[in-house]
Amino acid sequence: MTEGLDVPDRRGRTGLDQAGRALTGNPGVRVRDVRLLACNWYVLRTTTFDYRHADGHWSTQQRETYDRGNGATVLLYDPTRRTVLLTRQFRYPAYVNGHPDGMLLETAAVLLDDEAPEEAIRREAAEETGHTVGEVEQVFSVYMSPGSVTERLHFYAAPYSPATRTSTGGGVAEEGEDIEIVELDFDHALDLVGNGEIADAKTIMLLQWAALSGPFSPTGRRPAP
Repeated sequence: MTEGLDVPDRRGRTGLDQAGRALTGNPGVRVRDVRLLACNWYVLRTTTFDYRHADGHWSTQQRETYDRGNGATVLLYDPTRRTVLLTRQFRYPAYVNGHPDGMLLETAAVLLDDEAPEEAIRREAAEETGHTVGEVEQVFSVYMSPGSVTERLHFYAAPYSPATRTSTGGGVAEEGEDIEIVELDFDHALDLVGNGEIADAKTIMLLQWAALSGPFSPTGRRPAP
């Protein structure tokens, strides 16, 4: 008996080796086997599949995939004061891979589980930043690391102001969150991208969107909260 296969793992899941076996969207890919490597919290698998190359020949390949579910993130911006609201928190994976202290400046973000992205990100923005935002705008949805991670991240933006603050924020202490709220002038935030102080991909993408076609672009117009 194996956890995650025929008996529930710590999150109550079984059949975790079935993911991908029924895929039919690409006739040039035939999944042969899926093997579960780990399911401590997220899921690590190795998949064996046949792949048809451009010249018509087939080869058998293997890929490891890390499944942590999908996520959502939101850029909170004040169009009147030209500010953005970010968070700072400790990220061990960044710390162990060369970041000076692991304390990353980021947009608020959440893993979805089975929740709708817009609902989840509105709740998470309130928990992390203390601001209850109104309408959120969907910017785009992307695969952040498609070579090995299955996650699809949904990007949003929403205006905030002093009037939208409803709590102190900082995350949920019971879940171990210890989040600092950081308000930045938008142009200064772009400078921090340039000098490497903002090194989080989702945050950089949303800041660049805001500058190119969003609320701080030459033609950008967004409603105040």
